Amino acid sequence: MLPQHTDHAGVLWHGAYVAWLEEARVEALAAAGLAYAELSSQGLELMVVQLELSYRRPLRHGESVELRSWLEQAQGVRHPFRTEFIGSTAEPAAHACVTLALVDRQRGRVQRQQPVELAAALERLRSGPE
Repeated sequence: MLPQHTDHAGVLWHGAYVAWLEEARVEALAAAGLAYAELSSQGLELMVVQLELSYRRPLRHGESVELRSWLEQAQGVRHPFRTEFIGSTAEPAAHACVTLALVDRQRGRVQRQQPVELAAALERLRSGPE
């Protein structure tokens, strides 16, 4: 973890968690076979509709942090994306759930039908933590 990720006390700044969650989702989707840019080029976005973040212990400057992410079963049009922040103790330091919905950018509406490539990538992500 770099100094710019921490607050004045040397603890991971709360905003850094959100930025890292975004990176984890984009990287996980790419690893599952779909670049986020491909989705965007179709006029679609996986929009955040809910964010939950629970802190268990502080992550400190200089500590290595691993993010383990997976997608849970869809709840209608909602896709819960879970992430654990694993620090030096090997125990989760924080848990997050970012709930996503597929949205047609031009219409500004939830898209119930998913492109085949997205559906396949989401199914691969449901297999468990990376």
